[in-house]
Amino acid sequence: MSVDHRSQPEAAGTGTSPLLELSGVTKRFGGLVAVQDVNLVINPKEIISVIGPNGAGKTTVFNLITGIYKPTAGDIRLEGHSIAGASPDQIVMRGITRTFQNIRLFNNMTVLENVLVGQHTQLKAGLLGSLFRPPRVVHEEAHARIRALELLGFFGASLVERQDEYVINLSYADRRRIEVARALAANPKLLLLDEPTAGMNEVETLDAVKYIRRLRDELGLTILLIEHKLAVTMGMSDRIAVLDYGRKIVEDLPEVVRNDERVIAAYLGKPSRADQGEDNAKAD
Repeated sequence: MSVDHRSQPEAAGTGTSPLLELSGVTKRFGGLVAVQDVNLVINPKEIISVIGPNGAGKTTVFNLITGIYKPTAGDIRLEGHSIAGASPDQIVMRGITRTFQNIRLFNNMTVLENVLVGQHTQLKAGLLGSLFRPPRVVHEEAHARIRALELLGFFGASLVERQDEYVINLSYADRRRIEVARALAANPKLLLLDEPTAGMNEVETLDAVKYIRRLRDELGLTILLIEHKLAVTMGMSDRIAVLDYGRKIVEDLPEVVRNDERVIAAYLGKPSRADQGEDNAKAD
C-alpha cells in the first residue's frame, strides 16, 4: 500500500508557542525503565507520529500525557502549564483526548449514546438538574445531541443513519470512527490516536488517513499518533519521533527518518554503521 506524502504546511509550528512539550520525561516501574529522558515539542496544527518496535515505550508516552501514569522524572506542559501528575479527567478538561489501541466503546449503548458520553466534561447540569430537568438542562441536552450528530456526520452519512444501533453491530472500521467522534466530543486541542488504522484493510486505511488529515486541516486540531503502518506515518506526518527501548533515537522529517540507519536497525534488528564501527574497533 502506498500513501502519497503531502508537503509540510509552512504555517505548522511557525512563529507560535508549543502546544505540548515533554522535557526529560522518564517513567520507571520498579527496576524497569519504560521511558527515559524523552523530549518532544508539538506545535499547534501539526501531525506528529511516534513510531518504534513493540515495547519501545510509545503507549507509555501516551499514558503519561493523558494522566494514566505520572512521570517519575521530567515535566509535561500544555500551553506552558505543567500537567504532569494531573488526573485523566483533568487532562481531558484541559484539552487533551485520546483513542486506544484496543477499541473501548460501550457495546450495550447506541452509536449516538457513545458519542454523547464524550461530552460529559462539557455539560453543566448536575445531579439535581438531571433529575428535575429544568428548561436549561433540556436545552443543554438538545445541543449536545446536535453536536454529537455533527461529529458523526464528519465521517459520512452512514453513521448518522445508524445512530440508534448498538455499536457492537457495526464494522470494526466504523467502531474506530465512533471512538474518534467520542474523543472529539470533548472539544480537544490535542488529539492522541493510538494505532488508528490497526486491523483495517487498505481501503479503510486510506479513508482513515483522509479523515485524520481533515481533522487538522478543517477542524484545526493538533494530532499525535502511534502507528505501525509506516506508509501511513510517512504519508501524513509533519515530523516523526522514533522510540527504541524507551529512548527517543530520532526525530525528523519523514523522508529523513525513512533512511536513518538507527531506525532501520531498530526495526530490522541490524546494526547500524556506527555500531559496526564500534565493533570493529573493539576487535582491533
